[in-house]
Amino acid sequence: MSSDLKRKQKKKKINPKPVQLNPNWSLLQQKLKSDSHGNSRKSSNPENPSSLLGKRKERPDSEVDVPKINPLTPVNDDSSLTDEVAMDCEMVGVSQGTKSALGRVTLVNKWGNVLYDEFVRPVERVVDFRTHISGIRPRDLRKAKDFRVAQTKVAELIKEKILVGHALHNDLKALLLTHPKKDIRDTAEYQPFLKDKTRKSLKHLAAEILGADIQNGEHCPIDDARAAMMLYQKNRKEWEKNVKDQTRMWLKQKKRKPKKKAKEGNTSTNHDPIV
Repeated sequence: MSSDLKRKQKKKKINPKPVQLNPNWSLLQQKLKSDSHGNSRKSSNPENPSSLLGKRKERPDSEVDVPKINPLTPVNDDSSLTDEVAMDCEMVGVSQGTKSALGRVTLVNKWGNVLYDEFVRPVERVVDFRTHISGIRPRDLRKAKDFRVAQTKVAELIKEKILVGHALHNDLKALLLTHPKKDIRDTAEYQPFLKDKTRKSLKHLAAEILGADIQNGEHCPIDDARAAMMLYQKNRKEWEKNVKDQTRMWLKQKKRKPKKKAKEGNTSTNHDPIV
């Protein structure tokens, strides 16, 4: 009996029974193996349409919404009075409609923030609001500023400042104001902006140089003043150098003129006949 037991024990040691795995564990192992094989095949194929990159490539460009940034938007909210001020005015028709009068005036600082923006009631009766361009309507002038009040305020703001704008002589004429020529920076007169000595419109300059779209239908004097100021700021260094050079030349010419007159006087006396 003892010998039989020993044999059975030896057999058990030589051929042990395999340990049976939990069925859930075996299913999990099979799933992990299949997933790892599938992922390796997908990663080895860069053109796989189911990959995230493939989905991005297949997405049409029309679905991507890129917000448009207005280049005229101020970079800060500082509304303090600066050494450079841009101005733009909108006109209405008075008399028989052919005469222009101030209907709105806007001033912005060098960053494009509004310093002053008011509708103005002309002294004469308005016969043409020119709404399709000016954007001014009868209701806007009912509680508008009196012309003299607006004129005084604008004169105060632009005093001893560099005044920037487009065709500023029209705006100053409407305001019945003057400004020193040396302190005027007119984008309609700046030589590099001229084409064959022909003035370009502010709309054209804004589109060409700033990439800004303005004056589509009714004009906005805030946008127009900002566009003029930005055109000046983009070319400020060269513009100011130009102004200094022109001033220097003008002073030289002014000094030479009296000398020429004196020379002419001397030559005339030398050629006088001796009596």
